[in-house]
Amino acid sequence: MKVSFRRLSGRAVAPTKAHEGDAGYDLVGVESATLAPGERAPVGTGVAVAIPDGYAGLVLPRSGLAVRHGISLVNAPGLIDSGYRGEIRVPLINHDRHETFEVEPGMRIAQLLLVRAADASFFAVESLEESADGRGEEGFGSSGISGSG
Repeated sequence: MKVSFRRLSGRAVAPTKAHEGDAGYDLVGVESATLAPGERAPVGTGVAVAIPDGYAGLVLPRSGLAVRHGISLVNAPGLIDSGYRGEIRVPLINHDRHETFEVEPGMRIAQLLLVRAADASFFAVESLEESADGRGEEGFGSSGISGSG
C-alpha cells in the first residue's frame, strides 16, 4: 500500500520502519520539549499523512522510551481517521517520578500503525448472542490473576 504524506517542516522525516518486518513506522519529532516528572506536552512531527479509506492510523508509544525513561502517550493509542489531513502531533507524558526528559528535534517519539477499519452499522436488540468463548458479561479480572495457576 502506498500512503502519501506531506512535509510541513524542513525538519520533517517520512514515517519509516526501523527494521524489515516491523509493524510500526517511526514518527520523528521536529520540536523540542521539556517534560518534568508528571508533565505532558504535544510534540509535532511536521508530517501530515493521507491514510486510505478503510484504514486508520494508531499512534503508539515507543517501548524503548517507555522502559528507559517512562515516556508514553497521554491518549495511547491515538487515533488518526482516514479523513484527517493535518499534522500528526504526539501528546507525550513523562511517567518517571524523578527525572526530567528532554525531547530533541530528530528524536523518534512514537510509532504509527496502519490498521483496517471496518465499516459497521449498529442496531439495537433485546439480548446479545453468546460469545464463542462463553465469557459473556464477565469483565475486568474475569480470567484470574496471572501466574495464580
